[in-house]
Amino acid sequence: MKVVQAEFVKSALRPEDYPKDRRPEIAFVGRSNVGKSSLLNKLLCRNGLAKTSGTPGKTQTVNFFDVNGTCYFVDLPGYGYAKVPLALKKKWNQVMVAYLRERATLRLVVALVDARHKPTENDVFMLETLEEAEKPTLIVATKWDKLKRSEHQKQMKTIQKTLVLDEEALILPVSSVTGLGMMDLWNIIDEALGVG
Repeated sequence: MKVVQAEFVKSALRPEDYPKDRRPEIAFVGRSNVGKSSLLNKLLCRNGLAKTSGTPGKTQTVNFFDVNGTCYFVDLPGYGYAKVPLALKKKWNQVMVAYLRERATLRLVVALVDARHKPTENDVFMLETLEEAEKPTLIVATKWDKLKRSEHQKQMKTIQKTLVLDEEALILPVSSVTGLGMMDLWNIIDEALGVG
């Protein structure tokens, strides 16, 4: 898909406030500071469309972005170590899990893990949640450009083992800095949307 137009539509925390036009949705999920907003900005060729921050917990709502008037990209709150009150963190998690389990228009979940680190318990929990919900999921290893070439294979194996994935499971390495993996990611998104 060639991105002709991409714009922020709305932030919401309640299902009744989500868009009602039944366009297909691609959701992006991952722990705080994994690089969700940077990835969205790179994919949509729009710097600053999704707000990035060095402070974990910048995304605090379910954010909908209109892409070409045909689908939505959905930026979900980061989970994990965000410096926010526990009650708010619990609220985010409930909202996010409910969205992932119940949203009928959801076509694909792009689950981000930081390539530099072993996936966390929260990452494992998220993958289990998506498997239970039977949602098509793509695992993307972000910040690949920060790894030395000699670390690539080791990190892939660590991600695969920690997330208890089959050997043939696809983990897509990406970099929002160099653009690595963006074309492959778009191909998978297009397939999920039925664009061909």
